[in-house]
Amino acid sequence: MRRLPLLLLPLLLSLALAGAARAAADCADYYDRVKQIGEAQLQYQPLVGLQPIPDLATAACVRDVLVRVLEQQGGLGRPVGYKVGLPSKALQERLNIPPPVWGVLLAAMLLPDGAEVRLPYAARGIVEADLLVTVASEAINAATTPEEVARSLADLKPFIELPDLMTGEGQALDATVITAINVGARLGVQGAALPMTPELAAALPAMTVRMTGPGGQLLEAPGAAVLGHPLNAVIWLVAALKAEGKALRPGDVISLGSFGPPQQPVPGATFSVTYEGLPGGPLKVRVSFATE
Repeated sequence: MRRLPLLLLPLLLSLALAGAARAAADCADYYDRVKQIGEAQLQYQPLVGLQPIPDLATAACVRDVLVRVLEQQGGLGRPVGYKVGLPSKALQERLNIPPPVWGVLLAAMLLPDGAEVRLPYAARGIVEADLLVTVASEAINAATTPEEVARSLADLKPFIELPDLMTGEGQALDATVITAINVGARLGVQGAALPMTPELAAALPAMTVRMTGPGGQLLEAPGAAVLGHPLNAVIWLVAALKAEGKALRPGDVISLGSFGPPQQPVPGATFSVTYEGLPGGPLKVRVSFATE
């Protein structure tokens, strides 16, 4: 990911925000938050001193403007889908944030299996075991069960997400901040796809997800760790998007959420995730880290 010269950031962000103002006038009073978050993201700096955002609706507006800034000035490409964050009870309880949250994935965020990522790639980068699915039909917007979701999906991919927690010491982290920073979407490594079938969907809750990295095995979790069934994340996302007047479209990709505690990237290390117990599997995906 390229860094922009510090002297250019205020000008570029101001131009992007001016354009976004016409499309998001309802959060015009919070463009200073967008600028602050955008500068932190583009320069991989911890976010500190962010003034409160009053509610999730305003936070969502800040997120949408930020995505436009990252797309136009951050070199991250067009939106290609969504990520569901905080899907497990353990993460929700740890951060005292009951519902999941969602952010937008941009094209340049998605890397191929085995990618080498140079550090630092974020202010507070982490490594998470995840899954990625691709929407095949608009019928997914009416799905109410994992089985109905599966019928509207094209495929499933193993996915290691590399989000950015962003916040520095003393910065409060709640649902509004997490939403405003686009749920920390930064990078992710996707493996080979399996076509979605009823059998594959049925096997997801009972599969075992294992992550290995420095020191050996770092994570072992059942597929049910994500909302009881990973495809329940899609059902939640459909409802959340509908509440904002949005909907899933064919070709959209969806990151379903982390299966366990995040890990810390280590220079020179390789992390791999294996998904066992799936028809046509096991699935595997790998990422390694280098230093500049």
